[in-house]
Amino acid sequence: MMTATETGLVEGPDGLLRCAWHGNDDSYRRYHDEEWGRPVGDDRRLFEKICLEGFQSGLSWLTILRKRENFRAAFDGFDFHRIARYGEADIDRLLADAGIVRHRGKIESTINNARRAIDLVGEAGSLAAYFWSFEPGADERPRRLDWATLRAMSTTPTSTRMSRELKKRGWTFVGPTTIYAFMQAMGMVNDHIEGCACRAKIEQARNAFRRPIRYTDGSKRDA
Repeated sequence: MMTATETGLVEGPDGLLRCAWHGNDDSYRRYHDEEWGRPVGDDRRLFEKICLEGFQSGLSWLTILRKRENFRAAFDGFDFHRIARYGEADIDRLLADAGIVRHRGKIESTINNARRAIDLVGEAGSLAAYFWSFEPGADERPRRLDWATLRAMSTTPTSTRMSRELKKRGWTFVGPTTIYAFMQAMGMVNDHIEGCACRAKIEQARNAFRRPIRYTDGSKRDA
């Protein structure tokens, strides 16, 4: 019998096979089942996800997940319009908050990126419209997504391109690996591997999702 290390799948307490990376930790398994890969079109949630992926750099995602409610409280629910107004007193407050990751560079990056997010909304109409405009076509996606294939995909041409474009606009902590993790988390790609009980459900959600259209005339439209 092949092991989880070989297949990338693990059996849960309900007998279903899932991607093994959650390690059957209860909160991590719920994140895997209920959030990871489900398409997101809300700007505040997208901003939260891209910021938390930046905070995760050099750490485990489980560490960030366990602190997520603390992050939300500390950063005003990731309302980027409010975060954009943060000053030195807010940085000092955040650096003193033991409930989050107290990394000055990442905290300052979140404030900077909030300001850049406002600029981006002015350019594209919404963060959702901008991010979803990078959705990769079928030609970039593997025909069969098994564990070996996924492990080789820490970056992709799309994540590299989006990273480059965001950096040109002044965003920070948005390297290609971080951006690919963001793409996975926000549902731009379905990286639940073959055999995972959630893969088909996520694909159904992605098929039903209305992609936002990028616009610059001030009138919001959805596909």
